[in-house]
Amino acid sequence: MTTSSSLTRSKSWSLLLPLPVLLTGCMVGPKYKVPATPAPPAYKEAVPADYKSATPPPDNGPWKPGQPYDSVPRGDWWSIFNDAQLNALEPQVEAANLTLRQADANLRAAEAEVRIRKADRFPTLGIDPSVGIGRYSVSPYFNSAPSLSSSGSTTQFPLEINYLVDLWGQVRHNIAAGKEEQQATAGDRESILLSLQATLAIDYFNLRSDDSLQQLLNDTVKQYEEAVRITTNRFNGGVSPKSDLTQAQTQLDAARVLATDIAIQRAQFEHAIAILIGKSPAELTIPNSPLPATTIPPVIPPGLPSELLERRPDIASAERRANEGNEAIGIAQAAFYPSLNLSGALGYQSSGSLSTIFNPASAVYALGPGLAFTFFDGGRRKGIKDEAIALFDRNSAFYKQTVITAFQQVEDNLVALRTLTSEADSQHSATASALESERIFNNRYVGGVDNYLQVIIAQTAALNNEVNDIAILQRRMDSTVNLIIALGGGWDRSQLPKP
Repeated sequence: MTTSSSLTRSKSWSLLLPLPVLLTGCMVGPKYKVPATPAPPAYKEAVPADYKSATPPPDNGPWKPGQPYDSVPRGDWWSIFNDAQLNALEPQVEAANLTLRQADANLRAAEAEVRIRKADRFPTLGIDPSVGIGRYSVSPYFNSAPSLSSSGSTTQFPLEINYLVDLWGQVRHNIAAGKEEQQATAGDRESILLSLQATLAIDYFNLRSDDSLQQLLNDTVKQYEEAVRITTNRFNGGVSPKSDLTQAQTQLDAARVLATDIAIQRAQFEHAIAILIGKSPAELTIPNSPLPATTIPPVIPPGLPSELLERRPDIASAERRANEGNEAIGIAQAAFYPSLNLSGALGYQSSGSLSTIFNPASAVYALGPGLAFTFFDGGRRKGIKDEAIALFDRNSAFYKQTVITAFQQVEDNLVALRTLTSEADSQHSATASALESERIFNNRYVGGVDNYLQVIIAQTAALNNEVNDIAILQRRMDSTVNLIIALGGGWDRSQLPKP
């Protein structure tokens, strides 16, 4: 049914189809420069003195310094703690955490948005068939030729194409902005993951500290029970007054309350860990495992401040959004220039029956460019551009703030670790003295030299110092985890999706 003439027109049409894709012009808008954020040559706060030695400390149970000493742990950063239970829990965060699933969905949406924006580089092609039937007035007022039929039908079967030529880079800026947002969203996802992993590690070490505290309080209750037994015998023998017995019983009851109460906090940490790995609290039971008193946190060398810009996903995310804001300025700038739209249609049209629509004589086509330019819009385009510039300035400031905050977080944890290391040494000495004082006053009481009040005072001092020992160790473990996260947790900028 196709004539040589219509074949020629079809060939001409097929040659024209790829031409709009090749029609691209210049790109308007500012060239992006990463906002300047000078990094100090070194961190102000030094690492603890013990961290500067490559000699492993004395045997400290399952805990060992991180190896190697000259780099931040990569990948599974928690493995530096050499804790089998922690190593089993941490991978479950990425596998099952529901907050992270939301971040994954955001990343997939950003990836899809890039594909949507890339589609603007190509023409849209579609069909719009239609069949119309109508009746017309036979009045001479409307039709000077009364011989026209009062009714008729029109059938159309067109293939339509439209393409907006990217003369000023608006489409390319839009695609680039989408890619920057995709990378920023990927950085957000990694930041969320690191935060969740750090929260789990801190909860876990708090739980183990509670186990240590529980063990200490259980031992204290046994010790105080023995003290009550001795005091009772002395009271029954007429050696000690009843006040000694009541004081001993008070100490015992108070210790029992503390030993019972610590179970609440321990259970809550276990419940929090269950939620972090996507389970209900009833599905997780972590065995009791006190932190050894000789535990030494692993060594985490901080490296140079300039390296932090590559290590932190939140820094990468903030920088990508600054670049995205710059692309938005280019998009706004392109609106000040005319736009060129190429459109066309190829198909068949017949006013007769449906059977005649595909006759060669029914073939129709249309092709032509359209140029549009806005002369006046009441300042709308200028307002959009000013808004884009303001948002770029905001994103740039946020990026700089993120960088200096990252420096602060590293410094904060370095000073905490250094101070807590020194504090731990002093606390160990204080605890040893308090325990020795307790032993001496207990012996003096049994020998009838001192009253029981001195024993009570010594017992209280000894217990408080032992509790402080555990609290300082917990804070050192927390600060070590926080330092790892402040340094990026083994992540680096090369892990962002390729643009």
